Amino acid sequence: MIGPGKYDALCTLVRDKAKAKGAAVLVFDGKHGNGFSCQCDALTLLQLPDMLEFMAREIRAKGPGV
Repeated sequence: MIGPGKYDALCTLVRDKAKAKGAAVLVFDGKHGNGFSCQCDALTLLQLPDMLEFMAREIRAKGPGV
């Protein structure tokens, strides 16, 4: 989905507070249920799947005591 998601306002807050060019927020069992929001340029968006796969490998490697 391109455009604002249900956690877009939270993502904006994170991006602004971090003074970042982009941000991604994942929410588990939040006020509006599970969801995510991502605000970034097109190049970063294209890199996001690789970044998420890297994160998944790191989490799996560390096991349940992350």
